[in-house]
Amino acid sequence: MDQSRITSQVEQADIEVTMEATRHRDHPLVRTIGALSEITDQPPAFTGAALAALAGLLLNRPKLAEAGLRSFAALGIATLVKGTIKSSVTRTRPFMLRDKGHYDTRVGGPDDGPWNSFPSGHTANAVAIARAVSRAYPDTAPGGVAFAAVVGGIQIPRGSHYPLDVAAGAVVGLLSEKVVAILWQRAPAAQPGCASQPRAAAE
Repeated sequence: MDQSRITSQVEQADIEVTMEATRHRDHPLVRTIGALSEITDQPPAFTGAALAALAGLLLNRPKLAEAGLRSFAALGIATLVKGTIKSSVTRTRPFMLRDKGHYDTRVGGPDDGPWNSFPSGHTANAVAIARAVSRAYPDTAPGGVAFAAVVGGIQIPRGSHYPLDVAAGAVVGLLSEKVVAILWQRAPAAQPGCASQPRAAAE
């Protein structure tokens, strides 16, 4: 079986799963969780990270400041990466196919919301935040995984993304946060609380 045929079959399965899931997009639970997932959209995500960092610095809570700064940096990288991909790859969102019968995927093409399904930005942000926070607060790791899974998963039935978009978004989030983690290790003097270890340990 040649690669193009395999790719076509994977894409078709991706579409079929999504179309089945979007039958439930008007369910109150899907609508509610979908609305709540908007906290991972760029403006609220960046705002939340910045506020956490500021609060941590003002209140002398190094771990909170660290979580906020790590999250903000990871979000910045994720935004740059996903923006570059979205502007280069066209994939219409599921609601375009369900509502208008239109599906398109190719390199290039329109760089606009309905054509920017790949990758999922909400998922990238959720994963980046969850991983960043868990660096400062390791006990939050399981909850962070669950949070990111819910945010990513709900994008499918609400008609915003296909499963492959969500998977790609998760990879973007993971890699973006990993870059921050590496840079953070190499710049210990820039880390909040490096001079306040007793307080950090108490948190």
